[in-house]
Amino acid sequence: MAPPLLLLQDTRLTFGGTPLLSGAELSVSAGERVGLVGRNGSGKSTLLKIAAGLVQADSGARFVQPGATVRYLPQEPDLSGFKTTLDYVEAGMGPGDAEYRAQYLLNELGLTGEEDPANLSGGEARRAALARVLAPEPDILLLDEPTNHLDLPAIEWLEAEIASLRSALVLISHDRRFLTDLTRATVWLDRGTTRRMERGFGFFEEWRDQVLEEEERDQQKLARKIVAEEHWMRYGVTARRKRNVRRVGELADLRAKFRDHRGAVGTISVTATEADVSGKLVMEAEHISKSYGERVIVRDLSIRIQRGDRIGIVGPNGAGKTTLLKMLTGELAPDSGKAKLGTNIEMATLDQRRAALDPNRSVRDTLTDGRGDQVFVGGNPRHVIGYMKDFLFTPEQAGTAVSRLSGGERGRLLLACALAQASNLMVLDEPTNDLDLETLDLLEEMIDDYAGTVLLVSHDRDFLDRTVTATIAYEGDGNWEVYAGGYSDMVAQRGHGVKARAAAAAAAPSPAKPAPAAAAPSASKRKLSFKDKHALEQLPKRIAQLESDIARLNNTLHTPNFYTRDPAGFQKATAELTRVQAELAKAEEEWLELEMLREEIGG
Repeated sequence: MAPPLLLLQDTRLTFGGTPLLSGAELSVSAGERVGLVGRNGSGKSTLLKIAAGLVQADSGARFVQPGATVRYLPQEPDLSGFKTTLDYVEAGMGPGDAEYRAQYLLNELGLTGEEDPANLSGGEARRAALARVLAPEPDILLLDEPTNHLDLPAIEWLEAEIASLRSALVLISHDRRFLTDLTRATVWLDRGTTRRMERGFGFFEEWRDQVLEEEERDQQKLARKIVAEEHWMRYGVTARRKRNVRRVGELADLRAKFRDHRGAVGTISVTATEADVSGKLVMEAEHISKSYGERVIVRDLSIRIQRGDRIGIVGPNGAGKTTLLKMLTGELAPDSGKAKLGTNIEMATLDQRRAALDPNRSVRDTLTDGRGDQVFVGGNPRHVIGYMKDFLFTPEQAGTAVSRLSGGERGRLLLACALAQASNLMVLDEPTNDLDLETLDLLEEMIDDYAGTVLLVSHDRDFLDRTVTATIAYEGDGNWEVYAGGYSDMVAQRGHGVKARAAAAAAAPSPAKPAPAAAAPSASKRKLSFKDKHALEQLPKRIAQLESDIARLNNTLHTPNFYTRDPAGFQKATAELTRVQAELAKAEEEWLELEMLREEIGG
C-alpha cells in the first residue's frame, strides 16, 4: 500500500470540558477518495480543519508528505482583502499551476471573475471558494459540504469535475448521491473516535448498523458479567483472600468500563402531527402564468394534486421554484389562470431561508411562542424540554438564542416548529439544508408515513428519489413539465437531469401561449411585414449557427494548456464567446416577439 500523503494519529481535542475528539485518526494516500461521515456536532469539520493545519489539536500527530499540496474548502469562506473573485481564486494557485483554470472554473460556476467579493451572496462566495480549491488540482482536496448553496446543475457538474481530478479527496457531505458516487473508503467519526471501512458510502449504513448492534450486545454481556460478579461478592466463598482481592479489583474495572461507555447519540423523533383528512382534491392549477417584467417564471401550467400525493419541484437556482410553490399554495396570485386549494386544508410550512426563526429568541420561546414551558403539538400541550429532546436538543439549550445555534440545529428547530402544527398538507422548501444523514433518514420515514399531501422543493437527488411520487421539472423559458416518479425516473424519461437556467432556456422550444406580462404588441398596432416574415424564416437558422459557434468556442477554451500556450488567443476567444452569447440572446428575443405577434394575428 502506498505511504499516506496525509496522516492524523491519536488526535485529541476538548472544548469546554467535553472531549470532542478522543483518539481520532485519518489516513489519505494518493488518489484515495474518502468520505468523512458522522452526526452533526460529532467534530467532522474540526477534524478536517486539523487535517488542513488550521486548528491545533490538544495532542496527536499530524504528518503531510513534503511537497504535497493541500487545499481546504471551509463551509464559510472568507474573501475579504481581494478586489475581484478572479484575484481571490488566483491567489490560491502556485507557480506551476495552469493559469487558465481560474477563469475556466469561475465561468463554469456561473461567475465572471470581475465580481466584488464584498457584494457576493453566500452561494456566490461558496462558488468562488470552490474554484479556488479546484484550480490548482492539488494532491489532497479537503471539502466540507461542497454542495451547500449549489443547485442541481452545479452539483452534477462539480461531481464530474472532481471525478476527473487525480487529487486525493476527503469529503464531508449530507448529499448521499454525491458521497456514493465519489467515495471509495469511509471514515466514521462517532463519539470522538474514528472507524474506517475500505468501501464507499453506499455500504456505510449497513456497516454502521452492524457495529452499533455488536456494541449493544457487548454492553449487555458486560452488564450480565457485572451482575454475576456482584452475586459472587455477596454469596461466594470468601476463602483464598488473594484471589478475592483480585476479583474485587476486576469488578471495579468492569463497573468503570460500563460507567464510562459513551452510548450512541439518540435518534431524532420525527413525527408529523396530522389534522383531519383533507378533501380528495388538494389543489388545482389551470393555465397559470407568472412574469416579472420581461422574465417569464411560469407559463401556462395546469396540474391537479390529489390527497396523498408527494410532489417534488426541481430546477436550477433562479428558475422560480419557490414562486411556483407559493402560487400552488395560494400565497401568490398568478398573472393569469387560476389556482385553488381544496377543502379542509391545514398547511404546515418549512421555509428554506429559516425566515420563521427570530435570531434573538431562545429555543424555548421559539417552540412555545413565548408562552411558558408548554408547546402545543397538534393542539395538545407537551413540556417543552421533552419535545426538545425529541429533536436532540439538551435541556441546557432551552435558553440558547437561535443566533448561537449551528446550521443543523436551526434546521432541526424549524422542523420541530413545523411538525408541531396539525396539518394535512406539508410544504417543504429545501428541508435537507444542514441536516445530517440520520435526521434525513427519519425525515424520509416521516414523509413516507404521513397520511397527508407533501409538496417538496429540493436539490438532493437521493432524497427526491426516496420521497416523491411525481416531479415537476423546469424545462426553460417559464415552462414546467410533470413527470411520474422521483429524480432518477425524471432523468430516464427526459434523457437528462436539470440543466442550468440559461442552457434550459436556450434548449426549450417556444411555447404556444405567451404569459400576459410578456405579451407582444397588439395586432391592431402591428402586422407582419415582408421583413418580419423573412426574419421568422431566417432567425431559426441564425440561432442554430450561433449555438454551434458557442459550442465550438467552449471546446476551444477547454483545450488543455490553451491559456499557457496562447494567453492572447485565450482572451480573444473569451471575448468572442461573450459577443456570440449576446447575439444569441438578442436573436432568440427577436424571434420570440415575432412568433408571438404571428400567433396573435392568426397567420
